[in-house]
Amino acid sequence: MTEKVNILVVEDDDAINQLLCNIIKKNGYFPQPAFSGTEAMLYLERAEWDMVLLDLMLPGMSGDELLTNITTQSHIPIIIISAKLDQQTKVGMLRTGADDYITKPFDIEEVSARIDSHLRRYQRITRQPATKRLVHKDVEIDQDAKAVFIKGEALNFTAREYEIFELLMASPKKVFTKKNMFESVWQETYYGDDNTINVHISNIRSKLAAVNPEEEYIETVWGMGYRLKT
Repeated sequence: MTEKVNILVVEDDDAINQLLCNIIKKNGYFPQPAFSGTEAMLYLERAEWDMVLLDLMLPGMSGDELLTNITTQSHIPIIIISAKLDQQTKVGMLRTGADDYITKPFDIEEVSARIDSHLRRYQRITRQPATKRLVHKDVEIDQDAKAVFIKGEALNFTAREYEIFELLMASPKKVFTKKNMFESVWQETYYGDDNTINVHISNIRSKLAAVNPEEEYIETVWGMGYRLKT
C-alpha cells in the first residue's frame, strides 16, 4: 500500500494502547492513540480514518456507543479488542457493525494479521471504480451499462436514442441545435436533414412517456433545438 493508512486506537489502558500502536507501526501504518470514547469522537470528527481498534470498557462514552456512532456515519473496518469473553457480547457487537472481535489477552501476530486482512478487504471495496451515472428527475442513466431507467424500470432505447438522450443528460442546461446533436451523435457533417433528429426525439419522448406520462423530460426550444426540461 502506497497511501498513508491511519488507524485510530481507542483503549484506556496505556500499556495495551502503546502495544497496539507498535503493532500498527510495524505493519507500516500510522496509529493515533485515544484513551476515552469522548476523545475518540473528537478524532473521528476531525479526520478520515482507515480503521478503528476499539475497546468496549472506556471512560466517558462507552465502546458500545462509539461503535454505533461510527457505523451510522462510516463503513470503515472496526475491530473490537476487549476482555469481555461472553458469546452474547461478541455476537451483539458484530451485529451492531463490528468487523471482528479479538479477546484479551491477545496474540500479537494474530492482531497484526487481522489488521492487514481487514484493510485489504476494505481497500478492495473502496478502490472499485464508481459506476458512472447521470440523474435528472426520476430518470437515471448508467453510463457503464449504457442503460436508461425511470423509477428503476429499464427502457428499451436503441443505440442512437441512448446517445442522444445521454448527450442531453450530460449537459442539462444546454440547448442543442439539430446540427449540434447530429454531428455529436452520428459524427458526420449535418446537411439539414431535420427528419432524422425529429424521429429519434419523438421515439425517446414516447418511451419516456410510456413509463411516466405525467412528466415531460425533453423540451423544444423553438427556432433553436432541444434541451432537458427542468
